[in-house]
Amino acid sequence: MVVINVSRAALAVSAAAVLVLTGGAAVSTSVADSGGLLGDDTVASAAVPATPSPAPTTAATDAVGALFSGGKHFCSASVVHSPAGDLVLTAAHCLGGGTEGLTFEPGYHDGVAPYGSWTVTAAAVPAGWTASADPDLDFAFLTVTQPGTAAPLESLTGANRLGVDRGFTNPITLTGYPDPADAPVVCANTTTQSDTYQQRVECPGFPDGTSGGPWVTAADPATGLGTVIGVIGGYEQGGDTPDVSYSAYFDGNIQQLYDSVTADVGR
Repeated sequence: MVVINVSRAALAVSAAAVLVLTGGAAVSTSVADSGGLLGDDTVASAAVPATPSPAPTTAATDAVGALFSGGKHFCSASVVHSPAGDLVLTAAHCLGGGTEGLTFEPGYHDGVAPYGSWTVTAAAVPAGWTASADPDLDFAFLTVTQPGTAAPLESLTGANRLGVDRGFTNPITLTGYPDPADAPVVCANTTTQSDTYQQRVECPGFPDGTSGGPWVTAADPATGLGTVIGVIGGYEQGGDTPDVSYSAYFDGNIQQLYDSVTADVGR
């Protein structure tokens, strides 16, 4: 187990980022709500509501996939650039059931996994999430592998780059897999700030199952791949309505977590 100390200077709060090598063991997390973290008077949004639509199969959606357990998908995730090319980003609350038997299927649609099923071999979550389900730390990295496949995942699907401290107002594309759906939904809109370390976006039609779905900005028009600056999670584990989604703000905490993963064993 590797422990990296992370501090949030503005609040003088220390949060340790813990790398958990699962090997089939459960990741210890507790699920709690935000305790009234946000009130209506804290929400300032100039964004225009947007309408989601089924996502066509493109390079952008190939890098997004569904997390499966017990033969059913229950959360969303996406490939994020890393030196080893085997790293996936999702929400920490998606790991409440541990990682045993957890798989990632990028580009999943209509019962087809075009790049196969990738086994989660390790998970990295912030210790602040493990200790108290801090909604400001609701993100996690997963290491994946596919037996018999020599090429790393990223070389097949492409990947978004991790974006840190990009501010609270950004045009993004939001993608996620609703629980009953066999294809992702996608929506484009502009993010706003909802609290000190929370961001939000108005995109109707993102219910249970879309948690962990990436918020991508500065995308290349040719591929749709760009910079991921959030994942559905945070306040109320992504929101208390499918019409507005939340994310923890990506700052030095997620950078420290990413660094701890990519530095491990020379990865």
